[in-house]
Amino acid sequence: MSRQEDRAFTTLLEYVEDNMDFETGFYNDAYLDRRITARMRRTDVDDYRSYQRLLERDDEEQEALLDSLSINVTGFFRNPEAWEKLRLVLRDLTANNRRVRVWSAPSADGREPYSIAMLAMDDDEITDRRIEITGTDINADILEEARAGVYETSQTTDIAEELAPLEDYSRYIEQDDDQFAVRDRVKEMVTFEQHDLIRGDPKRDFDLVLCRNLLIYIDAEFKTPIFQTIRGSLREDGYLMIGMTETLPAECRDSFDPVHKQQRIYQRA
Repeated sequence: MSRQEDRAFTTLLEYVEDNMDFETGFYNDAYLDRRITARMRRTDVDDYRSYQRLLERDDEEQEALLDSLSINVTGFFRNPEAWEKLRLVLRDLTANNRRVRVWSAPSADGREPYSIAMLAMDDDEITDRRIEITGTDINADILEEARAGVYETSQTTDIAEELAPLEDYSRYIEQDDDQFAVRDRVKEMVTFEQHDLIRGDPKRDFDLVLCRNLLIYIDAEFKTPIFQTIRGSLREDGYLMIGMTETLPAECRDSFDPVHKQQRIYQRA
């Protein structure tokens, strides 16, 4: 990126932050540039300054960019080997004969929290009636998609393949050609709320928090506050699961003990 392009990019980020209520400073520049450049290609715009002018006059493009900047890459049972270890955690938690609270943050389009619900229902050693799941995301539109619980196979997504860890996914999913709808009994286990994990307050008394594949997009200085929020949201000895390519910040490693380190599952110290 030339110096002139760098200045135009910085000015564009300032516009987004000041006028579109999106905190660009929390995210690393490489991630922001990828998402913005993708919107520029979609709108046939060649440079940052021209794209900023488009944003200034087009409210619909502002909404499209905000949707793109919101991190919503997800899938059912993403990294299946990690879910096999999570199965053991859920067995352990529900064996204590009390209500178990699980938080998926960010939950994107709902496939992660629904995966938790289906895994619990599918395993005879997990008492699913004791589990309540909360999915949160900053993006109100993606939360509406999550509540609907309807997904489609596409060129880049094979829903049936995603559901392969289940013995018989038809018990939890109603399929109509390439459309897959989550059954009501699965939806009833999950509640969705809008929440900003970076700026929002900690929640309380969760036994398990999943914060997967968010940290790879976040600027380093904001990772520690996120983990402090998560730790404050966990009960004593509660569990944390992060993404397979993510690591705990050095400042937070004394706050979590590894349980299944390779699968990035930890317990509050």
